[in-house]
Amino acid sequence: MSGQPQGFERGTDGPKVIVAGVDGSESSLRAASYASGLARRQNALLALVYVQPLMTAGAAFGIPVADTTEEIAEGLVAEIRDAAERVRGIWDVRWEFHTFRGDPYNGLVAAADELKADAVVVGASESAGHRIVGSVAVRLVKAGRWPVTVVP
Repeated sequence: MSGQPQGFERGTDGPKVIVAGVDGSESSLRAASYASGLARRQNALLALVYVQPLMTAGAAFGIPVADTTEEIAEGLVAEIRDAAERVRGIWDVRWEFHTFRGDPYNGLVAAADELKADAVVVGASESAGHRIVGSVAVRLVKAGRWPVTVVP
């Protein structure tokens, strides 16, 4: 071994990129706030990720789902920009907003891989159905590819 790191190495000197999944729910916005504090303290990039669903039952009936998910993404960006502006000069965090398409789990995995995330932060599931199929947070933890923080 030459002693030189080969390629990408996660979390060697603290996180450089922290991915936070946002979908507009209260728990996801708390997760984004928590992740922003981590990013600020670690001088890391905060990558806020919204995963747009590919297809829903509504799309099968001709409802313009793509337009709706674009509106959600635009609303999230506006809300995040507004929050960042309110704390400008007091709390500076480098952040980016990304949208991916797919189901939430696979979208966050793709985002974390593409952005070379050192950590992933998500909100706890607010859906009762996740008790049966498993929440995105549990699936991310089980994947064991990144440190995952689940914010209630």
